[in-house]
Amino acid sequence: MDEDVATDGFEYRDGEQFDREDRAALRRVAGLSTELADVTEVEYRQLRLERVVLAGVWTSGTVRDAENSLAELAALAETAGAIVLDGVIQRRDKPDPATYIGSGKAQELRDLVLETGADTVVCDGELSPGQLVQLEDVVKVKVVDRTALILDIFAQHAKSREGKAQVALAQMQYMLPRLRGWGQSLSRQMGGGGSSGGGGMATRGPGETKIETDRRRIRQKMAKARREIAEMRTSREVKRQERRRNRVPSVAIAGYTNAGKSSLLNRLTGAGVLVENALFATLDPTVRKAETPSGRAYTLADTVGFVRHLPHHLVEAFRSTMEEVADADLILHVVDGAHPSPEEQIAAVREVMRDVGAQDVPEIVVVNKADAADELVLQRLLRAESRALAVSARTGQGIQELRERIDAELPRPAVEVEALVPYTHGSLVSRVHTEGEVLAEEHRGDGTLVRAQVHQELAALLEPYALASS
Repeated sequence: MDEDVATDGFEYRDGEQFDREDRAALRRVAGLSTELADVTEVEYRQLRLERVVLAGVWTSGTVRDAENSLAELAALAETAGAIVLDGVIQRRDKPDPATYIGSGKAQELRDLVLETGADTVVCDGELSPGQLVQLEDVVKVKVVDRTALILDIFAQHAKSREGKAQVALAQMQYMLPRLRGWGQSLSRQMGGGGSSGGGGMATRGPGETKIETDRRRIRQKMAKARREIAEMRTSREVKRQERRRNRVPSVAIAGYTNAGKSSLLNRLTGAGVLVENALFATLDPTVRKAETPSGRAYTLADTVGFVRHLPHHLVEAFRSTMEEVADADLILHVVDGAHPSPEEQIAAVREVMRDVGAQDVPEIVVVNKADAADELVLQRLLRAESRALAVSARTGQGIQELRERIDAELPRPAVEVEALVPYTHGSLVSRVHTEGEVLAEEHRGDGTLVRAQVHQELAALLEPYALASS
């Protein structure tokens, strides 16, 4: 392998052609192995964990972009419970329609699989059913694509009934067009079991019947999952309407997976939500109450993390969950300031926001992990994003400034009232504190004198006790 390959990606190009040596090389990506040093521990874990080799096709961008993408795939594989043994990238104009990386490179990948003792190849892209079958025929081990890997992680992490139903629906949508390849192997296994001897009908029949039965069952299960999700979506909408009726402003925390969203939620609310250094640790949205420095109540919702090339099946299946973002009054877009390419993460998150209709919601870019980030990267992000600030959910740096920014950005009640509320109607004063913004309060002998900004409905209820304006 030639070490002095251009790191800018396209320095050695002739028109639209890549340099021949670069095209011909399967480039090994260093630093991906998670193989354990203690052999006994490796042997123990081998019983439960898959040993994988990663393969990516690099069609555009720089070497660093391609290696970052494969490093992210390695993190996904580890989150799914695998040991990453090695990783390679192949430079091409576009993925090979037959085997994804090309037939010759597929054979080289087979040699790497034998060399490392891997039992699975994970490809950094979504492969067609044909590509999966043909690549498996060459490498002789199981081939998994990026989409299947992400679906597997979601299936492991979903805890609530709604989360499990959403993941199951996405998995079935992914599986349905890929049944043909699996069905053919099933038909070969089942064919010999035919009661009449020989080939022909007895060989083909059970396999074809099995495929059709599987497809019908999957479609029935998909229809059932959609009905269940629709019912749970109604329940979620009722809760949202209740919050809207009480005029409680809502803030949604969105961002790339593992950017520190749950840590930020805990820091802002003391919610005690699971915090884990793993991708997609949070799948089930958590909604907690919080207060601004001026005492205004609002809700804070933690949401599922986004990732580059998030499978469209998942975006569709999790649409009801992601509506927490679209319906919010304000989005805290959390970015991992210590990541090698935070700008790419920002672009990926905004793409999903557009998909769920949240592009017009006001947004504060929260650059998290400021204590671990490079100062130059922080300054670059803060210059590029006008509504950004740097924080550390771990140390508390910048959290007070974030609280004040949230207070300033949340919508404020429109009507200013001054009313003397009798003590017998204390619930009204309580609602002013919860739903409005108290400007002044004084306890008198005949009641509570309160001056506040409130919404129209509450202003109407306070009208009988309003003091005449001078």
